[in-house]
Amino acid sequence: MKDGIKAWNSLKNFYYNGYQILQDNVANVEGLFISDSGILFVRDYGNEIVALKNLLSMARDINKSMLQNNIMLTSSVAFGKFKYQNKIEFLGIEKTAIYGEAYKSAFLNNENGKPKIQPGQCRIVKNTISQKIQEILESPNDEDEILRLVKKRNNDNDHFYFYWMVDSPYEIAGFEKRYNDAYNLKYGGMIKALKGN
Repeated sequence: MKDGIKAWNSLKNFYYNGYQILQDNVANVEGLFISDSGILFVRDYGNEIVALKNLLSMARDINKSMLQNNIMLTSSVAFGKFKYQNKIEFLGIEKTAIYGEAYKSAFLNNENGKPKIQPGQCRIVKNTISQKIQEILESPNDEDEILRLVKKRNNDNDHFYFYWMVDSPYEIAGFEKRYNDAYNLKYGGMIKALKGN
């Protein structure tokens, strides 16, 4: 966002909505917000499936709240060790160390993953999850509100995609078509402008 006022207002909305959603949650999901990034994590999860469902639920809620402000996010989910730690601070200096494979995997996937993540997408980095979770995601129980919205996409064997913007897995194909049509129209508009029409 090149407009400083719009960018600042967007960040304020992001921080406010993220704080409200995490404050109200009972799902054991924690978070911190730095610059234009939100880092959500589950501490000491006993059940990987429950942890994933809780994390996806929070990602859905934050994405939906930001969409009300016409702001689209990208979300990458990775499993693994993650640690953040406050360091010695004094007036004028704040230090927080963030490290671990999960953080690195999610960050790199969001920045450089192939295919490039598109606005509004939420995806799970496949090589960070256990075989058990992969099997569950490949054949979820239709009764499960969250996991039934996680699907593979054609031509992408490295991720599972969470369709937080739909209520039913039967709506995913229609959403994908509308999203792709809108994406293609963007370039149609550019061509039209370049041709002077």
